[in-house]
Amino acid sequence: MSQLIPNSSESLLEGLNPQQRKAVEHRGRGLLIVAGAGSGKTRVLTHRIAHFLSNRELWPSQVLAITFTNKAASEMRERVEALVGETAEGMWIKTFHSTCLQILRRESDHLSQDSNFTVYDSSDSRALIKRLMREAGVEDTDLKPQQIQAAISNAKNELKDAEDFSSTADKSNPRNRVIAEIYYAYTEELTRNNAFDFDDLIAQTVGLLRAFPEIRQKYQKRFRHILVDEYQDTNHAQYALIRELTRPLPEGYENFHPQTGEVLPSVGLTVVGDSDQSIYAFRGADIRNITEFERDFPGAETILLEQNYRSTQNILSAANAVISQNFDRPAKNLWTDAGSGELLTLFTGYDERNEAAFVVDRINEMQQQGVNLNEIAILYRTNALTPPVENELKSQRIAYQVIGGLKFYERKEIKDALAYLVAISNPRDDEAVRRILNTPARGIGAKTELKIAQLARSEDLSFQQALLKTSELGLGPKLTSAIETFTELLASLRDQLEIEQPAKILEQVLSGSGYKTQLENSRDPQDEARVENLDALIGQIYDYQAQNPEGSLTDYLADVTLASAQDDLDEESGLVSLMTLHTAKGLEYPVVFLIGLEQGTLPHVRAFDEPGGLAEERRLMYVGMTRAKQKLVLSCALTRTLFGSQQSMMASSFLGDIPEELIDTVGERRGGSAPKPVSRWQGAITTPSQLRDNDDLQLVAGDRIHHDSFGEGQVIEVNGNPPRQTAEIRFDSGQIKKLMVKVAPIRVLK
Repeated sequence: MSQLIPNSSESLLEGLNPQQRKAVEHRGRGLLIVAGAGSGKTRVLTHRIAHFLSNRELWPSQVLAITFTNKAASEMRERVEALVGETAEGMWIKTFHSTCLQILRRESDHLSQDSNFTVYDSSDSRALIKRLMREAGVEDTDLKPQQIQAAISNAKNELKDAEDFSSTADKSNPRNRVIAEIYYAYTEELTRNNAFDFDDLIAQTVGLLRAFPEIRQKYQKRFRHILVDEYQDTNHAQYALIRELTRPLPEGYENFHPQTGEVLPSVGLTVVGDSDQSIYAFRGADIRNITEFERDFPGAETILLEQNYRSTQNILSAANAVISQNFDRPAKNLWTDAGSGELLTLFTGYDERNEAAFVVDRINEMQQQGVNLNEIAILYRTNALTPPVENELKSQRIAYQVIGGLKFYERKEIKDALAYLVAISNPRDDEAVRRILNTPARGIGAKTELKIAQLARSEDLSFQQALLKTSELGLGPKLTSAIETFTELLASLRDQLEIEQPAKILEQVLSGSGYKTQLENSRDPQDEARVENLDALIGQIYDYQAQNPEGSLTDYLADVTLASAQDDLDEESGLVSLMTLHTAKGLEYPVVFLIGLEQGTLPHVRAFDEPGGLAEERRLMYVGMTRAKQKLVLSCALTRTLFGSQQSMMASSFLGDIPEELIDTVGERRGGSAPKPVSRWQGAITTPSQLRDNDDLQLVAGDRIHHDSFGEGQVIEVNGNPPRQTAEIRFDSGQIKKLMVKVAPIRVLK
C-alpha cells in the first residue's frame, strides 16, 4: 500500500495548525470535530483519510466518506486524490442519498422494487400526489399537493411509513385523515411504478440494515471507518443510518480479522460539524445529533477548530458578536491571523429599489476596480427579495445567475426527454409513460389516458402493459394506430439499451418521437431555446459517459435526480451569484452582499412563533456573514412593498448585535421625517451604462451583418417599425435569432 501513497505520514501533517494536526492523528472509535466556518474542515478530513492509508491502518475500500452535496463530494474526492493518487478510486466518497442508492441497487433482492428502480425527484413526487388527490376527490380541499408532500417527507425522515403515520396522527383533524389516505396511495403507486422517492433512499436503507443483520454485517465488514461532513444538518433518518453502520453487531454476526481470527472492533466514526451553522430544522435536521454526540457514542472525543482561513478579523468579530447571543451553544470564538481587513458596510435604503440600486452600483464600482463578477454573491433570506435586484442588474447589463431557481433539469423539455429515458429504462414507471403519451401531440387526450389507466388497474397491469391491450377499448382506428406507433417506438428504443449508450438513445428518442422536429419547426422563440436546451442535455450525457464509462442509463437517471441546487453553480462563468442563505451554506466569496435585513425577513416572521426559531434565524445570519472573505456589505430598507402596498420596516435586531466600531454606515438615516423617494442611490454611480441605440440602422432581407456574440449572418426578414422593429437573422453557425434592431449589438457588413 505504501507505494500507492505519494505522501508520507509526517508530510501529511505539515502546514496544519495544532488542533488540525490533533484531529488528523486522533485514534479511537469516535471523533467529533467542531469546525467553525472557514476553519479548514475539508483539509482535516482529507488529510485524516490519507493518514489512515499512509499508516496502513485502512485499505481505500474500507473508507466511506459522506457529504450532503455532490459539489462537496467532488471537492473531497479531488483533494483526496491529490494526496493519495489513484488509490482514492477504491473509496466511497458520496452523498447520503447516493450512498444509499448504491446499497439499495446492490441489495434489491430484499426489496419490493427491482434493481432498475426509478428515483423520483421533488417535482415527480408532487405530480404523483396531485394526481392521487384528484382521483381521491380531495383536490378541492384547503390542502395543497406540496403540503401533503412535505408531511410525507417529514414522516419518512422520522422513519414513519404510511401505517406508522396513520396510527400516530390525530384522526380528529380532517387534514391528517387526507394525508394518511394519500400517503397509503402514494406508497402503493411508488411500488407499482418500481420507484422510490428521494426520502425513501435513506429510510429504505435503514429498514434494510435493521431487518437483515447479514446485510449490516456485510457493510460493516466493508467500511471500517466512516466520516460524515456537516453532521449538524443530519435528520433522524440520516442519524439512524450512521448508527446502523457503526453500532455493534448482534451475536452470531460478528466480523473477524482474516489473519488473527479476532472479533473486529466496531466501525470507527469521524463526524465534522458546527452547531452554529445548523440551519435546516425545516428539513428535519436535529441539532441534538451534534450537541449530544458524546452521549450517543461513549468514549468519543471532541476537538475544536477555531482558526479561520477564510475571512478577515472584522468579519469574524461581527459574526461572533451575532452568534454569541444564542444560548446553550458550545463556547467558540473564530479568529484569524489574516489581519483586520475592511470595515463592514451597512446601507439603509429608502425602499427596495433604492437598496437594489446601491448594491448594483457598488458591484459596478468593484468591477471597475478589477473585481471579477464570479467573486461576488448576493444573499437573501427569501427568493421574494430578488426582483428589484434582478431588474437593476439587467438595467446595468451585469450578468448574473440565480442558484436554486428553476434548475436546468426542471425545465419542461428536459423533463419530457428524461421521461422518455425513464420509460425505456423502467417500463413499470407509469408516471413517466403518462407524461410522454401525448408528447409531442399524438391526438391522445385525457379521456383516453384515463380509460387506459382504468384498464391497467382492473387487470393489475402497468400503464405501459395496458397500452398493448388498448384494442380492447374500442378507441377507433386513428387512436389505436397512434398508441401502437408510440408503443413500437418505446419497444425499439428499449432494444437499443444493450448496444447503445445513453446519449445515442436520447438522440434516437428526440428524432424518432418527432419531439425535436416539432420544436425546430415552431415559430415560437422560446421553442428555439428549448432545442438548445435539449442539445445541451445530449452534450451533458456525453460528458457523463466520458467520466463514467461503465455507467448505465439507469445510473445516469439516478445521478440527475440526486443533483442539488449548488450543482447549478458555475464558478467560472463570470456571473454574479444570487442565492438564498440556505443555498449558500458551504460556499465562500471574496465579496458578499447580504440584503433585506429587516424584522420579519431576517429574522423571519415565522421564527417568533416556533420554539428555537429565533436561534436558528441567528445561525442563518451567521452563516451568511461567514461566506465573505474580504468584504461584507449589509443592507436594509426603510420601506418595502409587501402584498401590494408599501410598508414601513424595522432594521433586523441582529444588526444591533454588531459593534458600531466594525461598521461603516451609509445611506438614509432612521428617525425623523422620511426623505423623498429617489430612483437611484445618491452617492454611488448615478447613471446606468449607456444603452446601444441603432435608430439610424436600416436593414432589409439579404443584408449581411455582424453580431458581437453570434458572429456573421444574413437577414432573413424584417418586421415592424422603429423603435420596435425586429429582424430575423440566420447566422453562419446555423442558429436563427430574432433581434430587436434598436438595441442589438449588430452592424451591417459592406
